Amino acid sequence: MTGTGQPAAASGGGSAGAGPDRSAAASGPPPAPAAADRARLHEILTATWLAQGCYALAKLGLADLMAAGPRPVADLAGASGTDARALSRMLRALAAAGLVAEAVPGVFGLTPVSAPLAASAPRSSHDAAIMFGEEVFRSFADIVYTLRTGQPAFDKAYGRPFYDYLDGSPEAARTFSAAMGEAPVPASLSECDLSAARIIADIGGGNGRLLNRVLRTNRGARGVLVDLPLAVAQARARLTTAGLAERVEFVEGSFFGPLPPGADVYVLCRVLHNWGDEDASRVLGRVRDAMGGHGRLIVLEELLEGAGRTGAGGTVGDLLILLMLSGCDRTRQEYLSLLDRNGFSVAAVHPPPERAGHPESAIEAVPRR
Repeated sequence: MTGTGQPAAASGGGSAGAGPDRSAAASGPPPAPAAADRARLHEILTATWLAQGCYALAKLGLADLMAAGPRPVADLAGASGTDARALSRMLRALAAAGLVAEAVPGVFGLTPVSAPLAASAPRSSHDAAIMFGEEVFRSFADIVYTLRTGQPAFDKAYGRPFYDYLDGSPEAARTFSAAMGEAPVPASLSECDLSAARIIADIGGGNGRLLNRVLRTNRGARGVLVDLPLAVAQARARLTTAGLAERVEFVEGSFFGPLPPGADVYVLCRVLHNWGDEDASRVLGRVRDAMGGHGRLIVLEELLEGAGRTGAGGTVGDLLILLMLSGCDRTRQEYLSLLDRNGFSVAAVHPPPERAGHPESAIEAVPRR
């Protein structure tokens, strides 16, 4: 569960260009905090307040109401069913943080930072803001439970695992699918030669963003998209609008069940990190069965450098997975071992291009004979 179109969180807690002093940490207590350090900590501790304000802008449709331009708070309150005085106080707080602009007293509009909160915005973060403000926020409130038990806090908060919850909560499932569908296609996919592929199967393909990109680039190829019914409906709508639906076979189903055979390339994009080794092996086993002795698998995942650390991307995404799911981010060697145990030989590993903006690598593997 990553990739909502947002930039990766920066690692470390200091100011830009200054990482933590590991030698000092290893030799004794840290130095006394400077004023900038205290200010940075306060910024972190209060960040959820502003995040929940952004959630409210999305959930109540306020961002869409302001998308065409600034509006008086009374108009916003009437259209959103909110209390005008309470709304005014929240908007003033968000304006102080640069998240909305008070054009004239009592008249508020979006800024470039908050504009993606509108559902109508290109590359919208509307659904991500709602998911982060509801299921994710509630799960992080129970982080101590996860640290004491090793189990996802989501399960405690909602009484069942995340994907079981989505099965019984259509609106949450729609929001999740839409939020994940706005994640950019990993740039490392362009390092994989798909020119000879006749059929490309995107397993857990969400709303079709990846196939949209791939089929535009490879005009002689056809696609197969496998996902649960709600995601398939979104994918069908996206690819119909793009004029590509006639080149795609839409398959409703789970990647834990039998998968369509005969594709030249199978893609698992940001799938395996959501699952522990046992369930990830089940997915790989289904792909291996579908491939027979033919074809190629492309796994698109962020690779930890080792010892649980990454280079530029940080591990905030892995913290999210820890709190909500059974999976984890893995090192390159852990993915290679996982593939090896499930009947694959790794042919190549393509790191993300420099300045790609998203950190996933592409692992190409073939069925071991």
